[in-house]
Amino acid sequence: MRVVLQRVSKASVQINHEINAVMRTGLLILLGIENEDSQEDIDWLCNKIVKMRIFSDDNNAMNLSLLDVDGDAIVVSQFTLHASTKKGNRPSFIKAAKPDVAVPLYEKFIEKFEETLGKPVGTGEFGADMKVELINDGPVTIIVDSKQRE
Repeated sequence: MRVVLQRVSKASVQINHEINAVMRTGLLILLGIENEDSQEDIDWLCNKIVKMRIFSDDNNAMNLSLLDVDGDAIVVSQFTLHASTKKGNRPSFIKAAKPDVAVPLYEKFIEKFEETLGKPVGTGEFGADMKVELINDGPVTIIVDSKQRE
């Protein structure tokens, strides 16, 4: 699994001209799933994300986690995170999991993330054409890959 974490002061997801999720301070999480991903990847990522110290403390140092700031989150599936651009100019998405594998893992990720965070999170809709708006705070954008553990 690969995620792009964006620390935001505001974010929303719109599907078919309707707001599906909206939040204030927290993380917009773009989630890419590949065929080899498992519950182990979900568990590792969820723990890593909620404890990652990327929010500012009183001294303006990144010392606080999503848990510490009681932040919110929106999780959006994004297969394009597994794009390969090695050949030619058209990205290949061969590593991205197909819906029969990705949808159950996406749903398990959301369930585990809510459990780890201790509250519900907003979501996109798997496979939908979504419009995502955000105000990136910092800007702080971090990429985490569960296979590389970095």
